Amino acid sequence: MSATDSLKTLNDWTNKNFERMTSFGELNLRLFERLAARQMDAVNLYIDHGMRLMKLAAESKGYNDLFKGQVEATKELSERILAEGKATMQIFGDARDEYRLWFEKNLNEVSEDLRKGVIV
Repeated sequence: MSATDSLKTLNDWTNKNFERMTSFGELNLRLFERLAARQMDAVNLYIDHGMRLMKLAAESKGYNDLFKGQVEATKELSERILAEGKATMQIFGDARDEYRLWFEKNLNEVSEDLRKGVIV
């Protein structure tokens, strides 16, 4: 293998690795965007809950009404948080699958490139 061939091979490997790392960064960015959206949804749930409790405190006719309203609001919040948690776990499951596919694809490509570069 001549020096020119070696440099061409090195250049090809460098370009392919750059593309791999770019695709990995894009995968990370997509996951971050999905998780940031889920986090904002969770924050909105707590803000809505707080507003509901404030409204309940202002409009309640007595302690019993306030207590019943708080219990109902907290029960609803707990159910919604549980649903949000399940949706977030689904995102992590999907991310696991995407990372595994990315890793397998790139490992196969690297193995193929290395086999091409080895002189038998």
